[in-house]
Amino acid sequence: MKSFEYTVKDELGIHARPAGLLVKEAKKFQSECTITKGDKTKLTQLMMLMSLGVKQGDTVTVSAEGADEDTAIAELKAFFENNL
Repeated sequence: MKSFEYTVKDELGIHARPAGLLVKEAKKFQSECTITKGDKTKLTQLMMLMSLGVKQGDTVTVSAEGADEDTAIAELKAFFENNL
């Protein structure tokens, strides 16, 4: 399993538009991708992701476990840095 921590910089946090894009990105991988802020949820479930209520300044842990976890973590980290 690979993971990284990220502090959200977007002033609106993880809101509808980037959450939708993030779910789409996570669905590209065979690995199970999760995000943790208190509760753990799969990155492929939009409503669960939105229910975490991630705001600007919150730190989340993103993990990937599976056959393509190295690629998944690298691309998800780039997504966070470019969009959140």
